[in-house]
Amino acid sequence: MTQETDSAKGGEDMKDAKDTTLVVTGASGRTGSRVARAAAAAGLTVRAASRATGFDWEDRSTWADTLRGADAAYLVHPSDVGAPGTAEAVGDLAREALALGVRRLVLLSARGEDQALPTEEALRASGADWTVVRAAWFAQNFSEGPLAEELRRGELVFPAGEVREPFVDVRDVADVVVAALTGGERYAGRTLTVTGPRPLTWREAVAEIAAAAGRPLTYRAVPARDYREALLGFGVPREEADFLIGVFETLLDGRNAHAEDGVRQVLGREPRDFAGFAREEAAAGTWKE
Repeated sequence: MTQETDSAKGGEDMKDAKDTTLVVTGASGRTGSRVARAAAAAGLTVRAASRATGFDWEDRSTWADTLRGADAAYLVHPSDVGAPGTAEAVGDLAREALALGVRRLVLLSARGEDQALPTEEALRASGADWTVVRAAWFAQNFSEGPLAEELRRGELVFPAGEVREPFVDVRDVADVVVAALTGGERYAGRTLTVTGPRPLTWREAVAEIAAAAGRPLTYRAVPARDYREALLGFGVPREEADFLIGVFETLLDGRNAHAEDGVRQVLGREPRDFAGFAREEAAAGTWKE
């Protein structure tokens, strides 16, 4: 199928999806908020699912009221996709969704993270029409949350060494998720990998942010084990911090030091570049002292 034909078919699928009600878990979070906006722009009815709306991943009695009457759901677990207990929770929610008539499920997963594979398998085994979106490290991790706070203070400390990563813009992740949800059977039963267009080291990424922000910023690499206290300082629970250190020790070994073309294959355009992200955020004052 040519790209032109594929795009035309996508338009037909989008029109058919206008009556779709989409549950967006993590709707106030980094990806969920963008998925909700992109889905609404595409004409879907968005049902936000977060603790603020009465949905709680840890309280299964809240699931049915959120899922009932919906057609599809975007699943993002509040802890890491590979964290202990996540596979069981995603599998159980997927089965409950299916029992309530929600057949189309899209899971956010992590590119290259071995610990995420059981969660992906739990979704596949549920019987739902599933799609897994494996994302590279988010560009927005530099502009939202604890890493942004560090950058505002002038130095980013992180256990990534000089490994390269093709940082992906979360807006591209959201657009791919919505395309997967509205693309009919084309993306059902598929794993889509999304990255930015070019790999950068964390040092290079910080240098691009510094150039855009017009102020000196530095990057200091530390061993993963030495980063545990920083995580605890960010408010990460001790058990989760121990898990994340294990993820960093394996995930940041160079396995992801190449870009992939998932964004272009799904959306028919190139992914947003990190330099453009840095300019936008700098103009908005994200990294001001």
